[in-house]
Amino acid sequence: MLAAYGFLPGFACQDRQTGSAWTKRALVDFFKCNSVCNPQFAAPKSAKYSSFSRAAQNGNEEELWLQFFSDPSEWWDNRLTKRNPNYPDFKHKTTKEGLWVDSWSKPPWVKEKLVDVANSGQETTTEQLWKKFLSDPSEWWDFRFDKTNTRYPDFRHKRTKEALWVGGKATPKWAKEKLAALPPNTLERSIFLWNSKLLAFVKNGQHERALELFQQMQVEGVRLDKFTFMQVLKACSSITALEEGRHVHAQIINSNYEADITLGNCLANMYSKCGSIEDACRVFNDMEMCNVVGWSAIMQGYIRCGKGENALRAFHQMQLERVLPDSTAFVAALNACSTIGALEEGRCIHAQVIESGYETDVFVVSCLVNMYSENQSLEDACRTFNEVALHDVVCWNAMIVAFMKFGQRKKALQLFKQMQREFVRPNKVTFVSVLNACASSMALEEGKRIHVQIIEAGYESDCIVGACLVDMYSKCGDLKNACMIFNGLLNRDVVCWNSMMAGYVKSGHGKKALELYQQMQQSQVEPTGHTFASLLNACSSIGSLKDGVRVHLDAIKSGCELNTVVASCLVDMYAKCGSIEDACKVFDSMPTRDVVAWSAMVVGYVKCGQGEKALELFRQMQDQHVELDSTAFVCVLNACANVAALEVGKLTHAQIIQKGYELDTAIGNCLVDMYAKCGSIEDAFRVFENMSTRDVVSWNTMIAGYAMHGLGKEACCIFEQMKEKDARMDSVTFVGLLSACSHAGRFDEGHYYFECLSSLHGILATVEHYNCMVDLLGRSGFLDEALDMIKKISCRPTISTFLTLLGACRIHGNSQMGEWLAKQVLALDPKNPSGYVLLSNIYASSGEWDSGERVQQVKIKR
Repeated sequence: MLAAYGFLPGFACQDRQTGSAWTKRALVDFFKCNSVCNPQFAAPKSAKYSSFSRAAQNGNEEELWLQFFSDPSEWWDNRLTKRNPNYPDFKHKTTKEGLWVDSWSKPPWVKEKLVDVANSGQETTTEQLWKKFLSDPSEWWDFRFDKTNTRYPDFRHKRTKEALWVGGKATPKWAKEKLAALPPNTLERSIFLWNSKLLAFVKNGQHERALELFQQMQVEGVRLDKFTFMQVLKACSSITALEEGRHVHAQIINSNYEADITLGNCLANMYSKCGSIEDACRVFNDMEMCNVVGWSAIMQGYIRCGKGENALRAFHQMQLERVLPDSTAFVAALNACSTIGALEEGRCIHAQVIESGYETDVFVVSCLVNMYSENQSLEDACRTFNEVALHDVVCWNAMIVAFMKFGQRKKALQLFKQMQREFVRPNKVTFVSVLNACASSMALEEGKRIHVQIIEAGYESDCIVGACLVDMYSKCGDLKNACMIFNGLLNRDVVCWNSMMAGYVKSGHGKKALELYQQMQQSQVEPTGHTFASLLNACSSIGSLKDGVRVHLDAIKSGCELNTVVASCLVDMYAKCGSIEDACKVFDSMPTRDVVAWSAMVVGYVKCGQGEKALELFRQMQDQHVELDSTAFVCVLNACANVAALEVGKLTHAQIIQKGYELDTAIGNCLVDMYAKCGSIEDAFRVFENMSTRDVVSWNTMIAGYAMHGLGKEACCIFEQMKEKDARMDSVTFVGLLSACSHAGRFDEGHYYFECLSSLHGILATVEHYNCMVDLLGRSGFLDEALDMIKKISCRPTISTFLTLLGACRIHGNSQMGEWLAKQVLALDPKNPSGYVLLSNIYASSGEWDSGERVQQVKIKR
C-alpha cells in the first residue's frame, strides 16, 4: 500500500520496534497528507464519532434507533456501567452497532421515546445483572483481588462476558448488602486466577511476592497444578532460594507430579541455579525420559560450579542418547569451552552448529564470538561475526567485548559507530563496554558524545552506567564532570563510590578521596576490597601514615585485610610512608602473595635505601617461582641501579628477553638507567638504540646517562636527534642537557640551549635549570656572572644553588664571594655542615691558614 503512494521499499522500517526516527516522521507526514484527500486514512476523533460516521455515510442512523426501540432487549445498555464516555450507550449484541444518547445527529423524537422507555417500569440492565449474579455466583469470574486497573470489572460472566462493578454508581444498595452477606467460600477464586497473578509476579521480577502468594494459596487450600509449580520454581531459581525450592520439590512429589518431564526440567534448572549440582543431577537421573531442556539445565549447572569438563561430557552423552541439541544446548556447550579454554572442542561444536542450521541464531553466534575471544582467537571471532548477515545488539556487544579483551579499544569504538550506522539500538551492556574503551584509551571527546546518547536512551540514572561514566571522566582527567555525574545519581552503589574515589586518587587528590570515604560511611554503604585499595593508594600518594593506619583498621573490621589486593596495597602504603617494619609485618602475615606484593616490598626497600635487601628479596621471588610481570622487573632494575649491581642487572635483562618484555617502553627506560648508573654507558646506548618505541622518558634517560659520564658531545647529539624526530621535550630534557654541557665544559652550547629554553621550546625555566647554568658559569670561571644570575633568578634559589657556586669559588679561590655564599647557605639551613666545610676549603686553598678561626666567627655570628 505504501509503495502505491510513493514509498519505496528502502524507506520501510526494519521492524516496528527499531524503526529510525526519520522513517517514523515520514509515515506520520504521509498519513497527515492523505487524511485530507483520502477519508479512509483520516484518524477518527473518537470511537463515538467513528460509529456515527459509518451510520451517517450509509444514512441509516435513524433506522438504528427504530431498530433499537422495536426490541431493546437485543441491545446492551451500557449507560450506567461504562467507564469511558466514548464507549456507546447502547450496543447491539449481534451486529455490534453503537448508539449514543447525547449524539448531536440523533433524530429529535428519540429523546421522547427514551423517556417513555424509562417510565415504562422496565428494570435497568445493571439490576438484572446483579440478580443474575446473586442467583449463581459460581458462573462468574471474581477479579476483585487480582485486577491491576480500576476500569477492569470486579465480576465477569464466564460465558456471556457480562461485567459488574461493586463500587459503581449503578450498583443497587440491596446488591451490596447481599454481596456482603455471602459466605467467603461462595466467591472462591479459581486456580486460573491464582496462576495468572503468580505468572504476573514472576514476569515482573517480583519473585519474593510470588513466593508469598504461593504460601497464601497453600493456606487457603487451593489445589495446586503443574503450572503453579513451574512458576514457583522459576521464582526460586531467580533469587537462589534453595530451601524454598526443596519445599516445592516435596510438594511436587506429594501431588504425584514427580514423573512429569517439564517439572523435572524445572527442578534440575532450579537446583543448578541455586548451586546444588548434586541435587540437580539426582533429579535428572531419576527422570525416565530426558529431553534437551533437561540436558541444557545440567550443563549450565556444571558451568556455574566451575566444572566445564563435566558440561562438555554431558553434551556428548546427550548426543549419544540421540537427543538433538538446540540453541540453548549449543550455548551451554560453547560457554563450557570458554571457561576451560577448549579451542579445538569449540571449533568442533561450531561445525555442529552449522550442520544443525543454528549458525544464524543470534545467541549462538554471540557465544561463538565470546568462545573464540576467550580462547585468544580474535581472527575466528571476527570471521564468525562477519558470516552472519543480520546482527542484533547481543552480537554487536559480543564483538565489542572481544576487541576490548584484546586491548583494541579503537576498533571497539569503530564497531560501536558501525553498529549505529546499521540502526541497531545500543543497550546498557553496549554503553558499559564503550565507556570502558573510552576510559582505557583516554578518549574524552568520544566519551562525551556517548554520554549524550546515554541520556537520549534513558540510561543516565542507571547505577552501573553511572559508575562507568564516573570512571571514564575521572580516568580522562575531567573530575568536574565526574563529580557532576556522581552527585546526580539517586542510587549510588559501592561501585559508584569506588569509581569516584579511584578518580580522585588517579588525579592526585588523595585527601578528597579520604573525605569521600567518610561520606560513604555516613551513607551506610559497605566498603569492598576495591574501596580499601583506592584509599591505601591515596594514603601512599600523600604520604599520610596516620590515615593509612586508620584505613588498615577499617579493613580489619570489614574482613578485607586478608584480601591479596588489599594486603599488597598495605605493603606499598607502609613502604612509601617510610614504615618498612610495618610493611614487613603485613608482607610476612599474607597467606598468599602475588607479584604485586613482592614488587611493593622491593620498592619499599629501594625507597629506604636498602638496595641489598631488595635484591635479596628478588632472589627469594625466583626461588619461590613467582611469575614476574613488567612492574616487578621495573622494581628490580631500580634496585640494581641504586646499588650498582651490574651483574644482577644483566641477569635480569636476560630474563626480560626470555619473558618477551624487551619491547616494553617502561622496561627499556629502566634498562638504560640501570646500565648508565652501573657505569656501562655502552650497554645503555645499545638498549636505547634497540627500543622499538621511545617516549620522552627514554630520551631524557639517555641524555642524563651521558651527562653522568661527562659525555657532553654525545648528550648534545641525542638532543639533536630528538629535534629531527620531532620528539616531545619537557623541562627534564633540558636539565639533563645543561648538566651534560656543564660537566663537559661546553660553555657555548650550554648557554645557547638555555637561551632557547623558553624562546624556541616554550618551556619555563625552573630552579634546576638555573642551578645548571650557575654550575656551568662557575666551572668556566665566570663567578660574577653566576652571582648576577642568582640575584636575578625569577624563582627562589635553593641551598643547592648557593652550594653549586660555593664549590666553584673553592676551585677558583674566591674567598670573599665564598664567605657571602656560605652565609646564605647557613641562613637557609643553620645545621647544614656543607657551608662550613666548603668555606674552610676556600680559606685553605687561598693560603689563609687562620681559616679555622674565621669559620668559627661565622658560626658564632649565626
